[in-house]
Amino acid sequence: MTDWLVPDWPAPAGVRACVTTRSGGISQSPFDSFNLGDHVNDDPQAVAENRRRLRDALDCQPAWLSQVHGIRAVEADPARVQEADASWSATPGVACAILTADCLPALFCDRAGTRVAAAHAGWRGLAGGMLEATLDALDCLPGEVLVWLGPAIGPEAFEVGPEVREAFLVGHPQADAAFRPSANSGKYLADLYQLARIRLAARGVTAVYGGGLCTWSDPRFYSYRRAARTGRFASLIWLAPR
Repeated sequence: MTDWLVPDWPAPAGVRACVTTRSGGISQSPFDSFNLGDHVNDDPQAVAENRRRLRDALDCQPAWLSQVHGIRAVEADPARVQEADASWSATPGVACAILTADCLPALFCDRAGTRVAAAHAGWRGLAGGMLEATLDALDCLPGEVLVWLGPAIGPEAFEVGPEVREAFLVGHPQADAAFRPSANSGKYLADLYQLARIRLAARGVTAVYGGGLCTWSDPRFYSYRRAARTGRFASLIWLAPR
């Protein structure tokens, strides 16, 4: 589709990735039009058709997950829907797929172009260790890992309570730099991108790209905070079929 995003990062030639947008599908309002989430009360036939169009547009088979805001990472399997919030693959043509609408999608690959992974990191997953669990599943040396951070709610729109800030400060006091007081007393504006970089750097991963695309302010993307009844867009990464 013409307005889908292709990550701008120095991934190996055999690594493919893309992020879908709201356009190109058949879902009706408020899910219009390319909703890929099958858990948001959209017409199941519309979701199935949108997913079919996605498969036809890409040279891969997406492995969908039942995402639960946890920190479980599994091997991607297009034949079944697994309960997890990240998947990895070393099989060409099998795409790790993440659905989001404000949470942070993170795409991973190794410099050799032999393994890829995708993680869904809302604030709970991010604070709980979702990125770290994905790195463990990817099973690569930190210096061999590249990460691209996809569209998520931006630091000007993501207001949280003090409990969220405290959850990130446990074990990572440097995370304080990712929070600033909001206009509402006792609340903070949080920078998911900065928090992700802090967590990745703590594990020795510094080749981190992307960030800066705010789902709340950019109408190309679904945003749960902008409209609670909405769809989900996908971030996918896979190894090109040989």
